[in-house]
Amino acid sequence: MFELSPQDWVAVQLSLRVALVATAVSLPLGIAAGWLLARKDFPGKALFNAVIYLPLVLPPVVTGYLLLLTFGKRGLIGGWLADHLGVVFAFRWTGAALACGVMAFPLMVGAIRLSIESVDRRLEDAASTLGASPAWRFATVTLPLALPGVIAGAVLAFARALGEFGATITFVSNIPGETQTISAAIYTLTQVPGGDWQALHLVVIAVLISLAALIVSEWFGRRAGARVHGT
Repeated sequence: MFELSPQDWVAVQLSLRVALVATAVSLPLGIAAGWLLARKDFPGKALFNAVIYLPLVLPPVVTGYLLLLTFGKRGLIGGWLADHLGVVFAFRWTGAALACGVMAFPLMVGAIRLSIESVDRRLEDAASTLGASPAWRFATVTLPLALPGVIAGAVLAFARALGEFGATITFVSNIPGETQTISAAIYTLTQVPGGDWQALHLVVIAVLISLAALIVSEWFGRRAGARVHGT
């Protein structure tokens, strides 16, 4: 059932690496954005919220093209990064991670925001009266109580990054061994005569990885919730 070619296994490994990097890099930003949206009122909050959720409603190809304009070798940011730091995103696996992170970010922020909003502010106020600084209060009260939502957001982002296709193929193309993820490999195989069976193998692997991620998320979420409630 899983007799894959070496190229297909490379696609699986690359997808896992891209999804893990995208999730790990975006998680601190997701926590910060979720906290801002849940706890702060500031000018432009509605616009900030709309920008975060924009990738959910834009066609993925549009998001990928905007990334290409911004982070391509001649892009507004990508050109400077390439010339001064030697950092290139376009047509590299790092660019795939960037595209996946952008597409998955709204799901992560949504879960984290809801979790932080559910934290009782009286507990945070109690920590303040005991002399805790805002940063210490967040680290010792808010974040631990919101941990199940943080885990859920991270797993949702990982699963979304694992299945990303449109933005990735537009931004970094479909280069075997460099940017060809599981989704791109499946797409390629469906265009090749007789490739449907091989594509089905990759589909099964993608389903199994996603199911495993959700099961692990549920397990960690239950453990985190039990620790928070002292059970």
